[in-house]
Amino acid sequence: MSLQFTIIHADYIASAVRAEQYPKDDLPEIAFVGRSNVGKSSLINSLARRHGLARVSGTPGKTATLNYYRLTAKYLPEERIDFFLVDLPGYGYARKGQEMRRQWTKFIEEYLTRSTKLKLVCQLIDMRHPPMDSDVRTFRWLREQGLPVQIVATKADKLSRNELAKQRGIICKELGMAKEELIAYSSVNAAGRDELLDQIQKSLL
Repeated sequence: MSLQFTIIHADYIASAVRAEQYPKDDLPEIAFVGRSNVGKSSLINSLARRHGLARVSGTPGKTATLNYYRLTAKYLPEERIDFFLVDLPGYGYARKGQEMRRQWTKFIEEYLTRSTKLKLVCQLIDMRHPPMDSDVRTFRWLREQGLPVQIVATKADKLSRNELAKQRGIICKELGMAKEELIAYSSVNAAGRDELLDQIQKSLL
């Protein structure tokens, strides 16, 4: 990365389900969205290099709020920038009731369409499988709203080099995007971390 963009501090700030609960700090925001159990919490911990920052749950669909984390990044010897990383509830968990799913969809859409500080939406997709219908629908909806989207394919460490190349092609074909636009990420060995930080840097600066 040209400016050596690195995360030097990270803290959990707040959870919210309504606009009046959002943090009042006037900071740019990077949002993370994906299916339940896609590995958002693990990726956030890996990105911030702070174990336990985001709680990792074995129960899909447990996160039911917008969770705000305040990160500080250094990109020049004397330059710092603070921003919010916003973890959105997972979509597509079938065992949640229809009414709860509607409520979640409503406040997630309200945040994504009304936030004036949102700089980038990182949509996480499990690299081991083709995109599910909910992944494709979400991606298309984000694009229709004119939001900048970065696809991050998680759990890349579970695939061989050949499998990675194959799955990259499948995911990109399903979503109608170029292969080089996708970031393959592993929270285990931090593969793809520099690429993702680079995209966040470009969105913020």
